[in-house]
Amino acid sequence: MKLVIDAGNTNVVFAVHDGRRWAGIWRIATEPQRTSDEYAVWLLTLLTHAKLTPDLVTGAVIGTVVPAALYHLRRLVREWFEVEPLIARSTLDWGFAIKVEAPAEVGADRLLNALAAYQLFHDALVVVDFGTATNFDVVDKQGDYLGGAIAPGINLSIEALHQAAARLPRIGIGRPQAVIGRGTVPAMQSGIYWGYVGLIEGLVTRIGREMGGPLKVVATGGLAPLFSEGTQIFDRIEPDLTLDGLRMLAERNPAPRLSRDRTRSNIEGD
Repeated sequence: MKLVIDAGNTNVVFAVHDGRRWAGIWRIATEPQRTSDEYAVWLLTLLTHAKLTPDLVTGAVIGTVVPAALYHLRRLVREWFEVEPLIARSTLDWGFAIKVEAPAEVGADRLLNALAAYQLFHDALVVVDFGTATNFDVVDKQGDYLGGAIAPGINLSIEALHQAAARLPRIGIGRPQAVIGRGTVPAMQSGIYWGYVGLIEGLVTRIGREMGGPLKVVATGGLAPLFSEGTQIFDRIEPDLTLDGLRMLAERNPAPRLSRDRTRSNIEGD
């Protein structure tokens, strides 16, 4: 089995894949200073609940946009699963060209989404990822990564609106039935929800014009199903797209070997 770890700005997602399907997917809030032992207590309990044991894990891959979290996650894998994890970086074999000015600056999640999404359509496409930021990532017909756009995430926008305007309350995100809100909260909900629908449709339309043709549109992230209720622009909703990208990346690249001197009592940081 392969252990897959996706560390984002909001959550760290742990998953195990048995070669055919995801045998378990679990989330924990991102705290960069959470130690490997803290992760282990939590994760091993969940594995036991799923009737899985650490010795079943024969490989691991980590993708993170939070550099400070990498040390403890890598230590977790080395100490508790006794394998060396593959780290998702732009220098690996992705199977496509990264056609941006500075490939090393591209978030691993964006490349992973592009890798997994292209395997769905083998065509030009854009991935819309609803995370802490809302990412739009573009892939051409050959599968090469071209870059994209980054907008503030929905929850960031809600928090900024509340913090900057003293009379506006903190609200939850939901789909309003009407665009015209007949009260402060309904008006805010309309502006956030339908405003983001307009943002999505507008950016995807402009990207299509710039690409010179129609694009497939893949949505991922926790809020993708909610926003799919308000637009017909998505061709597919893939909640586990980043995890699938990590699994595919690990299949393309040789597994690193754990050094013999890496033991629980003597593991140095990289």
